[in-house]
Amino acid sequence: MSWKNLAQTSLSDALVKHHEALEKLDGIHQLIDWKAIEKLMAGIHAKKQGEQAWPPLMMFKALLLQSWYGLNDPGLEKQLARDLLFRRFVNLGLSEGVPDHSMVWRFRNTLTHQGLLDTLLLEVNRQLSAKGLYIKAAEVSIVDATVIEAKQSRPRKGKGGENTQDREAGYNVKVAANGKKASTYSYKAHVNVDEDGFIKAVDYTPGNEHDSQSLEKLLTGTEEQVYTDKAYASTGHDKLLAKRNTGNRILHKAKRNQPLSGPQKYQTRHWASIRSTVERVFGVLKQHYCLAKARYLGLKRNQARFMLAAMAYNIKRGVTVQAEMMAFAG
Repeated sequence: MSWKNLAQTSLSDALVKHHEALEKLDGIHQLIDWKAIEKLMAGIHAKKQGEQAWPPLMMFKALLLQSWYGLNDPGLEKQLARDLLFRRFVNLGLSEGVPDHSMVWRFRNTLTHQGLLDTLLLEVNRQLSAKGLYIKAAEVSIVDATVIEAKQSRPRKGKGGENTQDREAGYNVKVAANGKKASTYSYKAHVNVDEDGFIKAVDYTPGNEHDSQSLEKLLTGTEEQVYTDKAYASTGHDKLLAKRNTGNRILHKAKRNQPLSGPQKYQTRHWASIRSTVERVFGVLKQHYCLAKARYLGLKRNQARFMLAAMAYNIKRGVTVQAEMMAFAG
């Protein structure tokens, strides 16, 4: 099937009165080379036969809007139908219909099945780097994980008596500051961010998988230093970083009858201040991107949602850094 042609505007579009509120996302639109993004998705709906499909670039931009505004699939459909700002960003004329929520669902799944999510994140980061926003020289990797509660996290019985919990999630057990254990039926999002808070890589696992299992997967191989909390402390990781000639900034872990020395305590405080960048990223994703709880059943679907949120976050972060650079330059 071919793609719908959305390049033509109608008389109704010409009659829309200008307002600065409609330009709110223009800075984002101008930051990214959308043709390069579209080229990566050229194989989607590329068959010449069949009913015309919504252009992949339009659908991808709609998924970015979904992340920025914390919408579910039906909510995105409604917003595309009634919001001029949304239509402007995705280049959808007033005379055009909108993709329904099932099309949004299928397109997101298509990105997963074709293995395009990692590729798209790399392309977004490549473009940000080319503009001098995402710095790769003397690269630093800050790695951590955050718990995301499963959509159906409580063990309840369905109509047939089966457990309705998300089968692909798992229990994460954490010891609180008061010494008590708290468990959450969840997933885990593991990320690698740089010092400016740009997300470089993502891994998504059941909640019962230990944080340290994802460290090697998340490393780019070009970083000069790696910062993590003490959950990643192990002889194996020490050897891995030494073999790569990468600065080891894993927080020191005290052992029974072996408290941290003075220099170790100093290093821990210093490294923790740098590592806190990743905590701020998690805070934004959970508070503003509604990622504190999974929206779908199944690991792959929730992973796709998180990956799209990571791209959306990096693009917005790029706009912010660009504005700061321009303000500094005067």
